[in-house]
Order: sequence, then structure tokens, then C-alpha cells
Amino acid sequence: MFLPQLWSHLIAWTSIHAVSPALLILHIGKSAGSPEEIAEALLIAVLQIGIIAMIFRPLESFVPAEKWQDRSLTRLDRQYTLLMLLGLFPLFSYLVLMPFSNLFAGAADVGNEATSFGLKHWLPWFDHHPLLLFFVYYIAYDFVYYWMHRTQHAIPWWWALHSMHHSQRQMSCWTNDRGNYLDGMLQSMVLATVGLAMGVEPSEFAFLMLVGELAQNFSHANVRIGFGHVMEKFFVDPKFHRLHHMRVDLDRPNLHNCNFGQVFSIWDVLFGTALYGEKPRPTGVGDPMVDIDNERSLIPQQWGALKRFWGAFTCTAGWKLGDVSFGADHRPIPSSHTDLHALQSPAADAFAPSVSPK
Repeated sequence: MFLPQLWSHLIAWTSIHAVSPALLILHIGKSAGSPEEIAEALLIAVLQIGIIAMIFRPLESFVPAEKWQDRSLTRLDRQYTLLMLLGLFPLFSYLVLMPFSNLFAGAADVGNEATSFGLKHWLPWFDHHPLLLFFVYYIAYDFVYYWMHRTQHAIPWWWALHSMHHSQRQMSCWTNDRGNYLDGMLQSMVLATVGLAMGVEPSEFAFLMLVGELAQNFSHANVRIGFGHVMEKFFVDPKFHRLHHMRVDLDRPNLHNCNFGQVFSIWDVLFGTALYGEKPRPTGVGDPMVDIDNERSLIPQQWGALKRFWGAFTCTAGWKLGDVSFGADHRPIPSSHTDLHALQSPAADAFAPSVSPK
């Protein structure tokens, strides 16, 4: 009983001494939701950071997929993770999603009657089985994520944003939150809309996102860990997801269009995008105009992705499905017109035991 009591005390203390004063200063009061729920979400984020730092990070030293001479490129990704979990995600969940949810619910209420949508309305039985309800929520959430992720790779203007996440040459347990914030906002709005349609409470949505985040932190880790021949067909492991992030293969240029699942790999198996049996390969992109993100700090990275996005969004080619690179004018061009040898090196081609950052 000690741990549950300690957890409750931590939530109460954080709510009273941190969250409530902040809500008062911001003049948003109850429109952002319960201070206790916000406090719990923040503490879960702190717990997640602790798991990444004390479990996933040491695993990268013990069983690395790649051995690096230094981890210089991973430092920026750590900043992204801290900023996302301790700042941007709580702000989005409770300053944007919660008020929107209240407005949505208020518009659906008639004479204070309950809203007529959501799984609990359609199947009241779920009210008495919250764990099963959460599992059903997560199945739907992950299914939508899979198709959204494929869309991010298929539409050039969305790939212009998402490519920043893939540009990392040193993919690690911190890489999951490396991404353009417009891309992140689009993802969150898609998933939040689905969640609201299913009747997911904003606090439940925050927990759904955090569970997914933790699973993805592990799947991005630089470790040679798999779940075995059977389990890997159902759940995404680091070996599976590393193939999704592999740099383009010059002999098989479409090989990297695979393994889009977030937590459940079964979607890739069912829809023909699963790839197994390949040896670990260097991560990153073959497009020099995207790879240059590795030479930039956080703000220039964000700005570079936005310039690619605007170049694609404002031209016809940016709306045509396909695998593209980007020209000097930030407009999309067919990847076949890009010199994919420009980023090759003998050490990387052979995937030598020591892969040095460029």
C-alpha cells in the first residue's frame, strides 16, 4: 500500500503547490480540467523520463545496435524529449484539448442530457470494464496512427515535415520526440479527433499518448533487441522499427517504406508493409537537403522543415503521392533525381562495428 499512497500524496502536493497556482496565473481555472489530473499527467511524464534515462539509455550501452564513437547527435533529441514531455504535451492536452472537449461536449448536450456518442454510450457494458475499454481505445488509436503514419510518408508536403524525424543519423531512446511541431500538431489533432469521437476523456487521451510515447521511446532505442519470431508479428520491437528508419538502400530503393506500426506490428503484417530478417542498417535519409538537419540546432531544424513544407505545400508536386526528395528551392523532386550516393561512405555501407557521426 506504500507506493499507491506515495503516488496519491505526490499528485496532491503537485496539484496544490504547482498546478493550481499556474492555472490561477493563466486565468483559465477549471476550463483546463482538474488540477489533480494535470498533476498526475505531469508526474507520469517525469516517470517516463526516468524510465528512458535509467533503463533504456543503459541498455544502449550494453546491447547497442550501432556502436558510436560519441553520441553528439543524440543530445538535441534529449532536449526535444524534455521539452515535449514537460512542456508542449501538457500544454496541448490541458490548454487546447480539454477546453475543446468541453466545448464539443457542451454543443452535444441538450437539456443537460448525456452526449449520444462514444463507446460507453453505444456499449454501456464498458462502464464496468475500464481496463478492457482502455485496451479497445488503444487498438483504435494505434490503427489510426498506422494509417496516418503511412500518409506522412506518402504526401510530399507532410513528408517535408516528418522527414525531420527521420533525418537523425544516431537514432536512440531520445529520438521519438524529435520532430517538427507543426507535424506534431497535425498528428495530435488527428488522434484527438478520433479519441473525442470514441468518447475518450482528455485525461484518458493523455494517458493513451503517454503509453504510446513510452513504447516508442523503447522502439527507437539503439539496441539489438527483438521480441522473438512470434511476438514480433504483433508488437513493434527496436529491431523492427530500426528498419523503418534505415537509410535508403541504393540497390533496393523502396526497402525503407516498411514497418509503420507504432505499438502493434500486426497492422504491417495485415497490410503488407512488414519487413523482417534484414540486418541492422545505418539510420537517416538519403536526401542531402533533409540530412542537413543533423548540422542544425533546434530552432533552425524547425525552420528548415517548415521551408520544405511550404515549398511542397504551394506546388502541384507537393500533393502527388510518391517518394520524393527536395531541391535547393525546397520543392519536392522525385527521389530518382537525387544523388543518393552523396551521403554514402565505405564504413556506413558495410555497417562497420563503429559508425561515426558526420
